Amino acid sequence: MKERTAALSRGLNARHIRFIALGSAIGTGLFYGSSEAIGQAGPSVLLAYLIGGAAVFMVLRALGEMAVDDPVPGSFGEYASRHLGRLPGFLTGWTYAFEMIIVCIADVTALGVYMGFWFPDVPRWIWVLATLFIIGAANLLTVKVFGELEFWFSLAKVGAIIAMILGGTAVLVFGFTGDHGAGVSNLWSNGGFFPMGFEGFVLSFAVVMFAFGGTEIIGVSAGEAADPHKTIPRAVNTVPVRVLLFYVLTLAVIMSIAPWQTIGSSGSPFVQIFEDLGLSSAAAVLNVVVITAALSAINSDIFGAGRMLYGMAQRGQAPAIMRQVSRNGVPWMTVVIMTGALLVGVVLNYVIPENVFEIIASIATFATVWVWLMIALSQYRARRAMSPERAAALRFPAPLWPYGQLITIAFLVFVFAVLAFSADTRIALYVGAAWIALLSLLYWLRVRNDEDAALDAEQVGSPSTR
Repeated sequence: MKERTAALSRGLNARHIRFIALGSAIGTGLFYGSSEAIGQAGPSVLLAYLIGGAAVFMVLRALGEMAVDDPVPGSFGEYASRHLGRLPGFLTGWTYAFEMIIVCIADVTALGVYMGFWFPDVPRWIWVLATLFIIGAANLLTVKVFGELEFWFSLAKVGAIIAMILGGTAVLVFGFTGDHGAGVSNLWSNGGFFPMGFEGFVLSFAVVMFAFGGTEIIGVSAGEAADPHKTIPRAVNTVPVRVLLFYVLTLAVIMSIAPWQTIGSSGSPFVQIFEDLGLSSAAAVLNVVVITAALSAINSDIFGAGRMLYGMAQRGQAPAIMRQVSRNGVPWMTVVIMTGALLVGVVLNYVIPENVFEIIASIATFATVWVWLMIALSQYRARRAMSPERAAALRFPAPLWPYGQLITIAFLVFVFAVLAFSADTRIALYVGAAWIALLSLLYWLRVRNDEDAALDAEQVGSPSTR
């Protein structure tokens, strides 16, 4: 393929955007990582998901305000550049790409674990490698193909979660033969609602916030939405329902079916519960679903990071080769680069298959919360700079201004502090600090001049910037 001057294709309709947003909130963090959060906090993790979900909703409303007002390639990377400065914009864009790589490694790692349900003797890295080639190829097709693929992936996940809630409720109401100890009382009778104390509840936020990572793809997809002024608000406003239904209610059912101490991390807690109850066929079906969930998350990760890097390349903040767009309107080079970077996941699953998920999940939490913090700060600065008339004209203003935004920003800073409390997650701060320092140095030594040149060329209409 040769470099083209075509822009990204606006091939995502309302149905695509809605299910991309839906799928971004239902992934490895729920189907696999939730067992880690349950182990840290017990039933009180339900409260942590409610609090975390509220914060994420405020972040997405901030992003929605900016995306509806000005839907651009690069999304919150571009907004950070405008309202916080070019260095914060550079850090935000590349940290989002880093987040997607790390989250995607977590997703492919989880998929390898799921495949062990049927093929326990096959090395995990083989499944990781095969998945990357398949999803990478799918992302090289038109954006409409991506939207359709994500629609069906998300539809399968939603259907399965609803079926799981109904099935779990039936177990609680009617019971099954055998002593499985099911009952709503499991939420408070095994050490209380806070069995690990307030400390365990606080530490669970490191995993809880990881679960919501990727929801910001709503803003990235605005650049390819057919009608972002209508589709983005609808997608953002479904977040509270998703949090209540897909996280809180689902995990409440799981911890009611079996005591929270029995939920391990050897596989998906969804599959484990039904397998322990002797429902092997239901467990097999659920395993198909969690594999579908992982594929959906990987699909979205590659899409989101690729579009972010494309927008950054247009501003001179990423190599010019990432501006290349296929005749179908797909930034194909960013997809290829992302897929290649994810080969690191293959190596990690070969070298340290037992510890890789916990390590990368905590690093992903740092990157995710950094991006959310930049979104919240960008919107806060943008709104503060507006005249009352300009603010009143916003089509999708973020609510609770300004106190809701300030509380959200304080909470995100609090999550960074949580990472420092535990030795298991402290590595995320070390890696995150090194990453920010390295990017800052690279910006001042190499990127700043290239960015100035790209902006100057854009102002005179040079085709080299397209």
